[in-house]
Amino acid sequence: MASIEKRTTNDGKISYRVKIRLKGYQAQTATFARITDAKKWAVSTESAIREGRHAKTSEAKKHTLTELIDRYIREVLPSKTPKLRNNQTTQLNWFKSEIGAYTLADISRPMLVQCRDKLLTEIGRHGKVRTPASVVRYMAALSHAFNVAVTEWEWLDDSPLRKVKKPKEARGRVRFLNNDERERLLIACQQSSNPTLYICIILALSTGMRQAELMSLQWQDVNLKDNYIILHKTKNGERRRVPLAGHGLSLLLDYAKVRRLDTPLLFPSTLRPNQPITLRQPFANALQAAAITDFHWHDLRHCTASYLAMNGASLAEIAEVLGHKTLAMVKRYAHLSDGHVSSVVASMNEKIFREM
Repeated sequence: MASIEKRTTNDGKISYRVKIRLKGYQAQTATFARITDAKKWAVSTESAIREGRHAKTSEAKKHTLTELIDRYIREVLPSKTPKLRNNQTTQLNWFKSEIGAYTLADISRPMLVQCRDKLLTEIGRHGKVRTPASVVRYMAALSHAFNVAVTEWEWLDDSPLRKVKKPKEARGRVRFLNNDERERLLIACQQSSNPTLYICIILALSTGMRQAELMSLQWQDVNLKDNYIILHKTKNGERRRVPLAGHGLSLLLDYAKVRRLDTPLLFPSTLRPNQPITLRQPFANALQAAAITDFHWHDLRHCTASYLAMNGASLAEIAEVLGHKTLAMVKRYAHLSDGHVSSVVASMNEKIFREM
């Protein structure tokens, strides 16, 4: 039960001390300047104790955001890919430097809104103002840390970031090579002084593999008998089966005949066999020779998705090829499959209105 004791100091100042004692629970005390606040706290706290919610509130007062982030980095991040681990460590440490000293109970929605707004106007590590998409990644990293603290550690009742509005991201980039550009680029790659560039570009275009996935391939991941590759380390953390076909498969069959035996990698560095080759400069030279502008290696993946869409693949099929868990990321290619959609609609209309 709760008891409220009125106290008066020597200078006539009045306060109200609340004490809650429930059998089997640690006593809780608090002091207020107004009797109404004291009564409200007594009712809500006693109710929280009876319902088992007060333990989490108490935990939120014991731990700072720095403690939460440090534990998350130590216990959760090691299970993620190295690139994601490094990025999220940087993102979480930013929040730690800004508001890490506050207890979890003191982390409020307005405080997090201020952090969001500062991220949007601050110069980032690349010397430019962060994009909305980048700020969304920062918020996503902290959001997951809060969620783990809620569901697994019971340090919080709810994530204070849950109702903070995320910045609106720009529409996804869709840059793909037209037929003329693609032909010019492939010719430039064939003429490159780097003999590995051409096969890597062909495999990137024909499979949709990310650059990191392609460069980290090992021969044990390649099944040339059944024509597929298994990617063990992907961005979303799940294994993915990549079909091999056509020109890319032919090139890989020939390439396997002259594979290096001092490394398990398909595309090792010339000087460091256990590290992947770096094709940044050869690729840049090929783009220049082909007179292609505003194009990056990752856009080869956009090419794959765009060509699939224009050849009648559904969004679900494109997502499966690219390794996306949802269709959200591939909706940017929907406009390229208008012909396929139109034929589906025409077929449906033909069937249901045949007798009209």
